[in-house]
Amino acid sequence: MKSIADQLPPEIARQIHPDRRKNEEAYWAVRDQLLDQYSGQWIGFADGRVIASGSSPVTVFHAAEASEKHPFFICVGREEEPCRIRRVAFPLSPEESLKRVREFAQRKDAFIAAVRKG
Repeated sequence: MKSIADQLPPEIARQIHPDRRKNEEAYWAVRDQLLDQYSGQWIGFADGRVIASGSSPVTVFHAAEASEKHPFFICVGREEEPCRIRRVAFPLSPEESLKRVREFAQRKDAFIAAVRKG
């Protein structure tokens, strides 16, 4: 099987860690053995074994990436189906976001009260 990384534009493919490529190659070597147990599930594969699995691609991705082993990430048995996961970074922590929402709600309520008073 041709590496998924080789299907990317060359400038992006060059950025893929060599260990991730090794993990992908190792996955394909044992893929048929994984079908019975993991078919239709997302897995993170590193060092010759499944290090994370489940039905949620985002949850499995985060669990596998936390290993810092440059895992190969795939849905077993659905390798040909396209899947895109976007990383999004938020500039605010959840606590700061909630604080700002509450402040906005208070200003909105004050504005509505002032309009009603006329």
